[in-house]
Amino acid sequence: MDLLKQLSSVHQSFIWANLIWGTVSSGYMIYGWKQKMLIPFVGGLAMMAVSCFTPPLLMTLTSIAIMVGVWWLVKEGY
Repeated sequence: MDLLKQLSSVHQSFIWANLIWGTVSSGYMIYGWKQKMLIPFVGGLAMMAVSCFTPPLLMTLTSIAIMVGVWWLVKEGY
């Protein structure tokens, strides 16, 4: 009964943000896997973990920060 109560309290903004950032993070993971690059793969994993456990605004800000961090690290040659 408690699980049904928790599932009914999920907000629409959380579902949409999770869908968007989950899709982007899976793209990062697939790109990192196919190109044999560790930084995008780990960035995708981090974004996926963030998208499961944080509220929508924090999820968006953290995902954007991870994307900028991945871009910067790849640009620097890591």
